[in-house]
Amino acid sequence: MGTHRPRRPAPLEPHIFDRFEGGTDPALTLQLAHDSASALVHRVKESDDPAVLQRVIDYASNNGVGELAELWAHAPAHSLPGALWRLYVVHASIVGDALFAASAHERGVELASAADAVVVGAGQPTTPADIRSLAHDILSGAFTGDVGDALDRAAAYCRIQSRGITDIVGQSELGNSALLQRALTLTDFASDFAASAKLDRQGQLH
Repeated sequence: MGTHRPRRPAPLEPHIFDRFEGGTDPALTLQLAHDSASALVHRVKESDDPAVLQRVIDYASNNGVGELAELWAHAPAHSLPGALWRLYVVHASIVGDALFAASAHERGVELASAADAVVVGAGQPTTPADIRSLAHDILSGAFTGDVGDALDRAAAYCRIQSRGITDIVGQSELGNSALLQRALTLTDFASDFAASAKLDRQGQLH
């Protein structure tokens, strides 16, 4: 686990980030977050049933990201539950508006580093179907592949999206504070994913 102060990311949209208040002991809540995240990853990795992975991927779509927020949203950014929470939020934002995500990605690829575009690996031009497939691949990669690689890919995606969204807003005659806030949040996510990926390779992402 990193030493960074636990923090919640700024909201992408109100319906994705909900605030939860409760009287549960914070230490217990944090322990549950780490235990549940670790158990979920290990269960999927140890299973040879593809339906298990699909249920994990579909969980947020069927139940809402808010269900996961109760356990994971308050975990440190540079921890396994914190990283998984951010992956689910990115997945939800793509699925929720694949057309915009595809447009922002295509614009961002033109401005981002070539290395980020290669790491993400989305097709050009980017269609909504491409971006939905990418969302699935990144999230599932955290459960079935190398967690560090999945987080590096997520970081590259967030950097590209942030650049693309910022450019879209800049080209518009009307400012859009919500989109600019999303771009800032994605920049923070990118840094968090990169830091978590490094911790994973050091065997310290818990």
